[in-house]
Amino acid sequence: MPTGFISIGSNIDKEIHIPSSLTALRDLFGELTISSIFESEPVGFVGDSFHNLVVQFESDLSAKEVAKLLKQIELDHGRSRESQKFSARTLDLDLILYGEQIISDGRLQIPRDEIERYAFVLEPLAEIAPNATHPISKCSYKDLWRDFDKHDLRQTKIEKPTS
Repeated sequence: MPTGFISIGSNIDKEIHIPSSLTALRDLFGELTISSIFESEPVGFVGDSFHNLVVQFESDLSAKEVAKLLKQIELDHGRSRESQKFSARTLDLDLILYGEQIISDGRLQIPRDEIERYAFVLEPLAEIAPNATHPISKCSYKDLWRDFDKHDLRQTKIEKPTS
């Protein structure tokens, strides 16, 4: 059964949408390993800060099936299908890793390149899976985070989620 990782982000009613999304994910996948929440500035637009975290789960569903379920959870939380890549959002759920799979199929990209590009994905991933390795680079997430350029880092660890 593959182990998957989902990046979660919200900057609209985040105190509602993040706990609610964790409940929805538990209903689908059972037990989750949940990172701390990190507050970060928006990337690519001006707006309210985001809360981001990463969760680990196990499932025997296909990656495409998981991605479809994540999109439905987003819609259930008021996300519009027409939302732009760099914009405010109620909820953003991205399947960033699924076992050792490497998938490039239209909108489904695994591993997501955001892992190595954005601190708000890599730091929480390194927190809950430090010794796991990136399926392409074979580097551990602990090492990727250690080597990440933190010069302009505008991200703060907030807390562990309560739900």
